[in-house]
Amino acid sequence: MTHKTIHPNGWLPAKGYANGMLTKDGTLHIGGQIGWDANKIFVEGGFIGQMSQCLRNIVSIVEEAGGQISDITRLTWFVTDKSEYIANQAEVGRAYRDVLGKHFPAMSLIIVSGLVEDEALIEIEATAHLG
Repeated sequence: MTHKTIHPNGWLPAKGYANGMLTKDGTLHIGGQIGWDANKIFVEGGFIGQMSQCLRNIVSIVEEAGGQISDITRLTWFVTDKSEYIANQAEVGRAYRDVLGKHFPAMSLIIVSGLVEDEALIEIEATAHLG
């Protein structure tokens, strides 16, 4: 096996990209996840709702690859509104813990002027290592 494409069962097809790529050494590279569901619909509005959905999407990809939350080693957040992120730190923390519990991998947060999907307020990339 060189690389294995990871695509959660029931998700609409990814066109022109992979949601996840699992390498032979067990490293799972997860492409940027935005706040839409398996049907590519933004169900939850607002920053916190989209953030939660991004994290749930990441967990779905990790689990599809045979991993678990504790295998996630890195998260890179791309956020379109720094002031909204800063102003909602308590909610960000609660929403984060609701999905990932007390697992805190290495993280970076980058402020961007926009994302490809106009409705997207946040995109999160991840790396996991499946032992």
